[in-house]
Amino acid sequence: MAIITLTTDFGEKDHFAGATKGAIYNELNDVRIVDISHSVSPFSIPEAAYIIQNAYSSFPKGTIHIIGIDSEINPENKHIAVKLDDHYFICANNGIMSMICAEIAPEKIVEINIHDKIETSFPVLDVFVKVACHIARGGTLEVIGKTISTIKPIKNIVPYVNEEKTQIIGSIIYIDNYGNVVTNIKRSFFESAQKGREFEISVRNYKFKKILEKYSDIVDFTIPEDKRHDEGRGLVVFNSSNYLEIAVYKSNCDTVGSASTLMGLNLRDTVTINFSKI
Repeated sequence: MAIITLTTDFGEKDHFAGATKGAIYNELNDVRIVDISHSVSPFSIPEAAYIIQNAYSSFPKGTIHIIGIDSEINPENKHIAVKLDDHYFICANNGIMSMICAEIAPEKIVEINIHDKIETSFPVLDVFVKVACHIARGGTLEVIGKTISTIKPIKNIVPYVNEEKTQIIGSIIYIDNYGNVVTNIKRSFFESAQKGREFEISVRNYKFKKILEKYSDIVDFTIPEDKRHDEGRGLVVFNSSNYLEIAVYKSNCDTVGSASTLMGLNLRDTVTINFSKI
């Protein structure tokens, strides 16, 4: 049975997600549809890229992933289908795939060219579903598009190191349900630049000189529980996806607050890591 996943910014209120599922079932009876997320911030390509990068590999090989973010076609926003890591991705060529493609080379990329056969103002429903069902039936990418060699990059998705090798400059690419702030700095990138040196992480007016292994490492469990005051304290970890994350211990946006609310952090804010001289 084919598996088709959906990652969109449609939300839960409107008909878009339900209509897309209905269109898939209308094409294929024997298919399983999985919602990865419909809560991506509207038009947020970095958020969508982060979510799909960290979700797709949990699915079986051959899974087809529809990504419905900023999908209206225009001369600067074509549609593509990508085979990568034995998975298929259908989306706009707007940078969404650049985070995954930075780590794994695509096996094939095609620019979808079936639009002259379909009248649509809702490309996820009409175009992406047609392509996904074609692949699910065993169809090849060459039938629905022309092969291309590159995809559009996305700005601020990759951090960089200054010429003196004393500083990493990154940015915030995702804020999770707990209000934890995820940067574009991966553990491997940090360690390759750090080379064992001491460091200071700066974001707005907040500074951190230690990266914890897990959130609860901020707690001193030798202190009686009624005398601890750890909830709401800021910390830095590499999260389960190995991205540098600025968090608040046991955060809750409605009660103790979160890294995003208490520190005033937003998507695309700059994060710097300064290293001591060797």
